[in-house]
Amino acid sequence: MTNIIKNSIPNTVTCLNLFSGCIACVMAFEAKYELALLFIALSSIFDFFDGLLARVLNAHSIIGKDLDSLADDVSFGVAPSLIVFSLFKEMYYPANMEFIAPYLPYLAFLISVFSALRLAKFNNDTRQTSSFVGLPVPANALFWGSLVAGAHDFLISANCHPVYLLILVCLFSGLLVSEIPMFSLKFKNLSWNDNKISFIFLIICIPLLIFLGISSFAAIIVWYILLSLFTRKSK
Repeated sequence: MTNIIKNSIPNTVTCLNLFSGCIACVMAFEAKYELALLFIALSSIFDFFDGLLARVLNAHSIIGKDLDSLADDVSFGVAPSLIVFSLFKEMYYPANMEFIAPYLPYLAFLISVFSALRLAKFNNDTRQTSSFVGLPVPANALFWGSLVAGAHDFLISANCHPVYLLILVCLFSGLLVSEIPMFSLKFKNLSWNDNKISFIFLIICIPLLIFLGISSFAAIIVWYILLSLFTRKSK
C-alpha cells in the first residue's frame, strides 16, 4: 500500500499540471491572457516537481512518462495555441488581408502540433539528459503567454501586421524541433566554472524581471535562446 501511494504522488502532480493547463486553455479562449499566463506558469511548476518527486521518491510508474507528455502538450502546446488563436482574432487586418482573416487564426495550432512532435522526440532522445536539443515546450508556452499578456495593446494595433505574428509562430515552432543545443538550468553544484552559463543567464534575468514586468518572461526566453546559440558557436 505504501509503494502504491508513493508511486502515485508524481502522477498526481502531473495531473495537477494537466488540470492547470486545461484552465489556461479556457482563459486563453476567453482572451483573459494574464490568467492564461498564470496557469501556464503554474503548470510549469507542477511539471518541474513531478519529475523531481519521481527521482527523490524513486517512484516508478508505467504510465508516468506518457501521462507527463500528454499533460505537457495540453499545458504547453494547446494553451499557447489558444492564446495566439484568440490574439489573431483580435488583430487589425489590412484591407488586402480581410479575405483570409477568418482562417489565419487556425495556423496558431502549429504550436500544438510542433509541441507534440517535440515531446515525442524528447521521450526518445538519449542526448537530452543534462541539456536540451531544441526549445523546451514550457519555455515556448511561457514566451507566448508573456508576449501576448504584456504587449497585447501593441499586438492588436494597426502597427502590428498579422504576418509578423505568423512568422513568429513558424519560427518558434521550428525551434521546438530544431537540432540546436539548449543549456539546462540543472545545477550539480554551486561552482562558477561548472555552471558559468547558467549563472550568467540568471544574473541578466534579474533586471529583465524588474523592468519589463509581465513581458519579462518573453524577453527571458529570447535571452535563453540567444545565449544557447552563443554558447554553441563558442564551443
